[in-house]
Amino acid sequence: MNPQPTIDAMRTAAQTLRGGDVREQLHALQEAQHAIDAAQAVLLVELEASKDYELDGASTLNTWVRNQLRMNSGEANTLVRGAIISRDLPSVAEAAFDGRISTQHVRAFVYGLRHVGLEPMRQHEQVLLAVALEHAPSDLFEAVKHLKALVHPEDLDDAWERGMDREDFNVEAVPDGWHVNGFLNTITGAKLKAVLDSVSAPRDKDDDRTGSQRRVQGLDDLLDSILAGGLPSDKGVRPHVSVFVDADTVAAAAEHVQQATEKPFTTPDPMPETEPAKLAGHGAIGPHLLMYLACIGDTTAFLTQHRDGQQAQIMNAGTIKYQPTLLQRRAVLARQKGVCATPGCKHTHLEIHHTIWWPHGGPTDLDLLIGLCVRCHHLLHRGRLAITGNAVTGFEFTNHTGRTLRRRRQTTHRQAA
Repeated sequence: MNPQPTIDAMRTAAQTLRGGDVREQLHALQEAQHAIDAAQAVLLVELEASKDYELDGASTLNTWVRNQLRMNSGEANTLVRGAIISRDLPSVAEAAFDGRISTQHVRAFVYGLRHVGLEPMRQHEQVLLAVALEHAPSDLFEAVKHLKALVHPEDLDDAWERGMDREDFNVEAVPDGWHVNGFLNTITGAKLKAVLDSVSAPRDKDDDRTGSQRRVQGLDDLLDSILAGGLPSDKGVRPHVSVFVDADTVAAAAEHVQQATEKPFTTPDPMPETEPAKLAGHGAIGPHLLMYLACIGDTTAFLTQHRDGQQAQIMNAGTIKYQPTLLQRRAVLARQKGVCATPGCKHTHLEIHHTIWWPHGGPTDLDLLIGLCVRCHHLLHRGRLAITGNAVTGFEFTNHTGRTLRRRRQTTHRQAA
């Protein structure tokens, strides 16, 4: 290995650190790092060929790298694979030794040698090197993949067919939620990507949710619209998420959660030993989640008779307990100008909450309804936020320590009938 390019890069960095401005210093350090990585790759190849790592008691190069250089084997493999460009792509190798391109750029060229072929990569070496010198490694990868598509168009159809064979989609219940796993073919995946991009876009300049929060909330909104609209195959029954729970459990959960939310700075009484609520397809759920689902969902009461060892018999069925009407929802949104009622929160996707919970006999009256964003609604049902009052006298917000947040200004209208 010719050490001069590495020495020159290190000397330039040392000189720049004594003088130039911060930008020049960062550029010089980056080039020196790239040059060192390239030299290290060549030396690792030489060490692997000589097997001198055995002198230190290591049976393999990876073992030696982990013990002596404290480097992950994956990092070492990346450097070693990158060293092959010194033989196959001399111009790229020169740029790597000079520190002008990074190890990640070199990985893109290695990918090209493996998947595009030696001759096409040599033919387009200068063009791709120009991309590497001016752009990020991700851009170079895209250029190499584009070249692969041009040289081997049949591989695209082969990949599509392989994807069709692999396609699968699973949603499995785990203790703290659901695990989504699978593989989608090209077309189905593109459809899902387009939908997620659309429903997870920031709503406005003040939307400070993370990308993951927007994607999950967008998917939740999409599922809500499907469940609300129903499908032709449902025979009049809209698809829905079901929770099965005894009346005693509802009462106990309501009492427990009320204590936790109204007096968050105290320890609530323990839950009595009632049969836990069960979310269909998932399993048992806790009292806070039960009350949240009860707050946003419709409820139908069934009178059942249990006999030992036998399936429960339905003796009577009640009517659905409806949530606020569409007119009431619109009135709440208009009252709050479409913004979450929690002081300081600016989110605009709202769920309607009963300030007096219906398991405690709370009526679905407009003055007792408030609009909360999904995250604030979750905070409330987890005991991190409490709300008292009504729309006429004003809602009072307190945090989990009982400290009062800024009071939501009362409305100017008279109490609704």
